[in-house]
Amino acid sequence: MKLLILAAGYATRLYPLTLNQPKPLLPVAGKPLVDHVIDKFDACSEIDEIFVVTNDKFAGHFENWAAQKGPQPGRRIRIFNDRTKSDQDKLGAIGDIHFVMEQAKLDDDLIIVAGDNLFSGNLHHYVRVAKEKGVLIGVYDVKNLQEIKKYNNLTLDPQGRITHFEEKPKEPKSTITAIALYHYPKSALPLIRQYIAEGNNPDQPGRLVQWLYPRLPIYTYLIQGQWLDIGSRETYDEANKLFANFVDS
Repeated sequence: MKLLILAAGYATRLYPLTLNQPKPLLPVAGKPLVDHVIDKFDACSEIDEIFVVTNDKFAGHFENWAAQKGPQPGRRIRIFNDRTKSDQDKLGAIGDIHFVMEQAKLDDDLIIVAGDNLFSGNLHHYVRVAKEKGVLIGVYDVKNLQEIKKYNNLTLDPQGRITHFEEKPKEPKSTITAIALYHYPKSALPLIRQYIAEGNNPDQPGRLVQWLYPRLPIYTYLIQGQWLDIGSRETYDEANKLFANFVDS
C-alpha cells in the first residue's frame, strides 16, 4: 500500500507565507504541517512507501525535508516533481494523482491525502476499514448547512455508500462533506486513468469522486475529532493554536 501526499499547489491565498515556502512545510506547533499528516499513519505497517507530489518551484524544498527526516523504518519517501512552475500551468490534484501513478508505474492500493489537511485523531482505523471496503472516502460533519456550501455535499445510504455528491451545493442535503482523504484499491486505478484519458477536469479531487460513484460502490468513513483544511491565514493560525494544545496536553 502506498500513501500519496498532494503538495503541488502554490497556496497563493497564504502569501507572503508561501511565496518561497510550500504550504505543507509551514510549521504547525513546532514541526512541518506535512509531518503531522504522516504521523497519523505511523502505526500503519501496510504502507511501505510515501509519495509526495510537488512542483518544480518547491521540489528542492521537499528533497531537503526528506533528507533531513532520513530513512523511515519499513518505508521510504519518494518526491515527485510534476514540472509545473506556476499556478497557471499546474496539473490539478487529479492530474497529479495520475502523474504519480504513471511515473511510479503504480500497481498497488493507494491512500491519498492532501498535504494541507490536519487531523486531531490517528488514521489507523481508517486504513483497516479501507482494506475491507475498497474505495473509501473520508468525510466530516461540519454541522452547519451554510458552512457546507463552501465544500461539497453528499448523501449516504444506511451502509455509508455515497448516493449523491455535489460540489459547492446551493441547497445542501446534509452537513456531511467529503474531505481530501481517499483510498483507491489497485482494482480502481484503471478508472482513474480512464477519467483522465476522457479529458475530464483534472482539478479538485472531489470531481473524481463525483464521476466514480455512479460507476462503482464508494463508501465513506466519518472522521472523528478535529479536521482542518489549511486554506487561509485564519485556518493556519487556528491550526497552530489547536495543535499547540495537543502538544501541551
